[in-house]
Parts: sequence; C-alpha cells; structure tokens
Amino acid sequence: MLLNLKHVSKNYKIGDTIIHALDDISLQVKEKEFLAIMGPSGSGKSTFLQVASMLAEPSSGDIFLNDTEVSSYNEIQRAHLRNKEIGFIFQSFNLLARTSALENVMLPLFYAGYDVNSARSKKKAIDMLERVGLGDRLNNTPAQLSGGQQQRVAIARALINDPSIIFADEPTGNLDSKSGEDIKKILKDLSKEGKTIIMVTHEEDVAAIAKRQVVFKDGKVLSDKK
Repeated sequence: MLLNLKHVSKNYKIGDTIIHALDDISLQVKEKEFLAIMGPSGSGKSTFLQVASMLAEPSSGDIFLNDTEVSSYNEIQRAHLRNKEIGFIFQSFNLLARTSALENVMLPLFYAGYDVNSARSKKKAIDMLERVGLGDRLNNTPAQLSGGQQQRVAIARALINDPSIIFADEPTGNLDSKSGEDIKKILKDLSKEGKTIIMVTHEEDVAAIAKRQVVFKDGKVLSDKK
C-alpha cells in the first residue's frame, strides 16, 4: 500500500473549543490511483490533504508511506520526506514572483539537495516544462503568464523530483473554464502514465476525472466510490 492512514484524527483548539477537523479517518491509497477528495466547507478535506501530505502533524493515529510509519516524524524529517516523495499543486500556484518559470520548476531540486546549476538539472526542468506545453516560456516570470500557464508551471514543479504522490489542492479553482479543461487533461494524462494523484476539489466535473471519489463530512468519510 502506497499511503495508509489508520485512525487518524486532527484537532484544533480555538479558545475553549476543540474542533475535530479529522475524526478517526482510516483510508488507503494504492500506487497509480487517482483519488478525488470532496465535501462542503469545513468537512475536513483540506485538513486531510495537509495531514496526509506531511504539511501538518496528526493529533492521533498512524500514517504509513510505502509501508514506513511517518506520522511520528519531526519537522525536519517531514520536510525531507516532502522534498523527496511528494509533489504539490496549489490553487493559488505558489510561484516565486520574480523568478522565471524554469527557476520555479528547479526549486524542488534545490531543496532536495541537487546541484541546480548542473546541465542535468536544467535539462530535467526544461523537459518538465515542455511536457506541460511551456517549452517556449522558460524565461517568463509568473506576471508574464496567464493563470492556466502558471498552474502548468506548478504542475511541472510538482513532477520534477518524480514524487511517489502528487497532492493537488483545488487545481482548477482559480482558472477560467478553458484553462481548467487544460489542467484536467494534464492530470488525466498523468494518471494514465501511472502517477498517483490525490486531489481536493469542490467541483463535481473535476472530481469526475478521478477513478475514485471520497466524500468528507464533519471530519469523517461519508462515502468512498470507485
């Protein structure tokens, strides 16, 4: 099993109130699965993504990645794991504003300890940008790119370290319909190539491209359909 969550909970304290954002979640994700996480605001889907991707620590329960227990990792260990094993695609793109598309894509290589000045690293980043149709935009900054193009840069960045899992948080949420369709096609193609994708979305047409849909409500799994 690639990703295995066993009885995972995540609680937040606001004043004297305890918020149970995730309540005893058990969920398994196999290699090459394309999974959509859905649910209304406050259902726990975004918290699930943060906890499952090692951006946040669970309050209780166990998380296994490639059969290795990772939920007890400290922040340094979690950061190392994210850099090596996980790719992120965010709704707001999260690109460095004054940095070219090529340099943005190369950033995970730097954090993973690779020599970003090497010809090999540069070629790998160029290949990723060409893969998402931006081979002619290598030196453009985010301000010189449309929203759809910025999201494609973000996808190339997510792929650069060949991660075990790609987490996508509302990947079409800030895009017009045409750009959204382009991103959906790229995600479907990545799934066909065998990439494991866990995508949070509130849009049913976007969730429909995944082979499995999991619906959250009140911090629990309401349904799990394949």
